[in-house]
Amino acid sequence: MKSSLFAPYALLPSGWASNVLIVWDEAGTLTYVTPDATPASDIRRATGAIVPGMPNLHSHAFQRAFAGLSEYRSAAGSGPGSSESADSFWTWRDLMYRFALALTPDQLEDIATHLYIEMLQAGYTSVCEFHYVHRDPAGQAYADPAEMSMRLLAAARRAGIGITLLPVLYQGAGFDQQPPRADQRRFTNSVDQLLTIAERLRAPALAQGASVGVAPHSLRAVGPAALLELVTAWTAIDATAPIHIHIAEQVQEVHDCIAWSGQRPVQWLLDHTPVDARWCLVHATHMTADEANAVAATGATVGLCPSTEANLGDGVFDAVVYAQGTGKGPGAWGIGSDSHASVSAAEELRLLEYTQRLARQRRNVLASATHRQVADHLWLAALQGGTRASGRSLGGLQVGEQADFVMLDGAGSLAGLSPSQALASHVFASHGRNAVRDVWVAGRQAVQGGEHALQGNACERFVAARAQLLSHV
Repeated sequence: MKSSLFAPYALLPSGWASNVLIVWDEAGTLTYVTPDATPASDIRRATGAIVPGMPNLHSHAFQRAFAGLSEYRSAAGSGPGSSESADSFWTWRDLMYRFALALTPDQLEDIATHLYIEMLQAGYTSVCEFHYVHRDPAGQAYADPAEMSMRLLAAARRAGIGITLLPVLYQGAGFDQQPPRADQRRFTNSVDQLLTIAERLRAPALAQGASVGVAPHSLRAVGPAALLELVTAWTAIDATAPIHIHIAEQVQEVHDCIAWSGQRPVQWLLDHTPVDARWCLVHATHMTADEANAVAATGATVGLCPSTEANLGDGVFDAVVYAQGTGKGPGAWGIGSDSHASVSAAEELRLLEYTQRLARQRRNVLASATHRQVADHLWLAALQGGTRASGRSLGGLQVGEQADFVMLDGAGSLAGLSPSQALASHVFASHGRNAVRDVWVAGRQAVQGGEHALQGNACERFVAARAQLLSHV
């Protein structure tokens, strides 16, 4: 049995089209996307512009319980006359680890369910979950070593969001292969142990329409031999599944990598690892122009998380240099909410553009020759990169892709605008009102009128889980 929707306007891969008939099958796959259609009288009609659902390519779900709770200056930088704060990504990380040590499987599932509902309400229809809390609080494996990952899969199923699970390999505390710190004991696994978790997830994920990849956490947490062993073994298991890695997020990380290897992190990765279009390089904030061009040439995706990168003081990614790409085209990129300082696809795109404006002191930086409207270009480019990083068929409103799409509110403050203007207003003119009205994932409606059926109960359970964690930290 097929389902259908008639949209007055829809953002297709080529741009905006009018009078678009969208049809999908029982599996949630688009079978018919036709502009200038004349629908039958009984076909449901959208009341606002339709845009493809956005993949969120980088999430640490448990950190949602910690979001907003570290925004105070530490004692080291707070004395009379202090003009500099001692706070940094590294001090934030110490606080975050305290939350990670107290986390239970039930709490993780409740936090993630609430978060995934928030994502749906913000226009995300899929999430890449970069998950590294594998062991129990004492550092021992659960009876099911994939226990915590299975809870994330369950949360995605409850919320109705698509998911790519990325169990993380984490082994050390620095580039010189220092042993892990005591507060990293829940993260660590051997390569074989990590692969056991990933393979355990594949059957239930497939049954749910999800997918599984792997993620060496970073060059500082995974040594060269283990990195190559993981990539080689995972490629033998599934040569098409995604591989994600944190890289070049912090200036200190770059300096430490140079001290260790004589090379910058991205340069070292490209020289020692077979990076290709399966890879997502998360953050890559501190790349040189040569590194940016080299990454673009591999077909890998850069995973940008502007709200988290701003919150942690990481720095500004040079999107202009990266977008220039090579003769093969511009570099691929997508967006993620990472530590969930913000859970809004529109806000990530806004911050990405605004940081480029601040750095260059000009406006409308990330438009393109094809799409002069900045919001149109950003949405489609982030969709393309996020799809690649997800390893799933999420490539927008075209036949053969998953029926993930979002309807913007056609009433209220967006009334009377063209579809391109409505999307631009949604991305660049936030006035505290979410313009996302309805959301479909694999053809099933997950959000209606801005509401999710489970949001009340999920919020209550999230608040309870957070209170329990706060009582331990």
